[in-house]
Amino acid sequence: MAVNIEEIRKGRDEALKKLPESIASKTVKSLDEDEVLRSYKLALTELRKDGVHKILDLKQDITAAKKNRMLEKAQCADIIADCKKQIGEAKAIAARNKNIDNMLTKEAVAYADTVSAAYVSQVNEEQDSIQTKLKEKFKKQLSDIKADYSNRISKMSDPEEIKIAKFECKSELFDLKSKYQSEIDHCKDIKNQAFVDHVQTNRALRNGRQSFSENISLNFKNYVYQFKMSQFMLNNGLYLAILVFFIVCIVIAPLSGNGQLLSLPNILTILEQSSTRMFYALGVAGLILIAGTDLSVCRMVALGAVTTGLILHPTKNIVSFFGMEPWDFTGLPMGGRLVMALGISIALCVFFSCFAGFFTARFKIHPFISTLSSQLIIYGLLFFGTSGTPVGSIDSNIKDLIGGRWILGVMNGSLITFPKLIIPAIIAIFVAWFIWNKTTFGKNMYAVGGNSEAAAVSGINVFGVTMGIFIMAGIFYGCGAFLEAFRANASAGTGQGFELDAIAACVVGGISFNGGIGKIRGAVLGVIIFTGLTYCLTFLGIDTNLQFVFKGFIIIAAVALDSVKYLKRK
Repeated sequence: MAVNIEEIRKGRDEALKKLPESIASKTVKSLDEDEVLRSYKLALTELRKDGVHKILDLKQDITAAKKNRMLEKAQCADIIADCKKQIGEAKAIAARNKNIDNMLTKEAVAYADTVSAAYVSQVNEEQDSIQTKLKEKFKKQLSDIKADYSNRISKMSDPEEIKIAKFECKSELFDLKSKYQSEIDHCKDIKNQAFVDHVQTNRALRNGRQSFSENISLNFKNYVYQFKMSQFMLNNGLYLAILVFFIVCIVIAPLSGNGQLLSLPNILTILEQSSTRMFYALGVAGLILIAGTDLSVCRMVALGAVTTGLILHPTKNIVSFFGMEPWDFTGLPMGGRLVMALGISIALCVFFSCFAGFFTARFKIHPFISTLSSQLIIYGLLFFGTSGTPVGSIDSNIKDLIGGRWILGVMNGSLITFPKLIIPAIIAIFVAWFIWNKTTFGKNMYAVGGNSEAAAVSGINVFGVTMGIFIMAGIFYGCGAFLEAFRANASAGTGQGFELDAIAACVVGGISFNGGIGKIRGAVLGVIIFTGLTYCLTFLGIDTNLQFVFKGFIIIAAVALDSVKYLKRK
């Protein structure tokens, strides 16, 4: 092995000496054709054959034996024991070869980097030259087709013939542009593949281990390779417009005498206002994912907030619920009252959410109608039950414990405090992300949203998934409504308009009304965008009524872009 290594190094040194000449003559070989790199690969394969490679093979044999139901327990145990014995021997061989393996790997990767840099540069230069020629050829052919069309039209008088000539010209132009784009894409494919081959070769030399810097470079290259301005603007145009709006607000705020908008206290306030609304967006996001919606969010908020306010009121309640005597929960321990408030809030929201969900899942009634019905029912019960009377504030001690702020310190003469409500919002985001991305139920949500009939044929319980989504929404609404009571005095009118903000936040965040498309991060981003928008406008002193105009434009723009993307996918 030592002789082979010396020969490999000798060949490497000679190849590196000849590399400048190969670069000048544009004859640099690809990594697959490079003899020195092939020698390194063979040497590393020989080193790893009875060590790390054998360990992987034996582990696969153990897994296969465990899954083989044809084997008796004794046979399976013998196979596993023999494999483990061989693994121990292979580990000893791998340990002996580790140093020389690492050394050869380092040398091989360094050589591959040097050769690949020259080869990739050569490929890029060749393909750029081809692209330039293709562009010139395309322009000439385009000019010829247009000139030919002009000559033909000048000799025609019949409108029908002119119409046919115009159609033929459009067809020729379309074919020409398609061919040109295909040839350009082929050049890009070759350039991209040269770099991908380099990364894959290095990974193979490292026995599958990846490099962080290579991964970053590869992701960037892939992004540039796949980048199309039209698609980028379609996917991100609305966000860019909103970003420009925020920048304008940040610039205008100090000029108009309103102070600095972009400050840590303001950012924390926006996040605090977003915290409870995050629950509503996470709940309605599931319904939008199955091409539905939820108009009952606002009343769910009021229902849970009123319940929480009644139970956590510091004294005897002033509200006569359904004509009964005012309730007094002050005799109960505060811990029990908290659990009761949260539990009842969730239970009531889940009940009414299931009510709407049953009619949607069983009778295929669109959620727009079923949730509108539940909204009206809750609205009537709340206003009739409380006569529209606010339930008052909750106990100040518990309000500060859950809905207060932690003091962080003083910055630039301002007291910096951290809102406690941000913590449960972060927990809710993680729970929703886990359900959507790491569970079978989450995968089934996407399947039902994409095509419920196909999902049913594939064995998915569409009724169960739909009901599960409504139940999940109810739980999020109940938790959010419970926390809402810590922000403001609860009444039957609490949460007015929250359903529109939640729906709009999801749509702006990329959760498609057409179903089956969207991510939790989209809902989170949408909530922060909408809350930030409202805060900015209020900070600048814009009339509340005009704020609805801004929101309206954003919603219609988001839905329009979503529809365009959906049509493109079709």
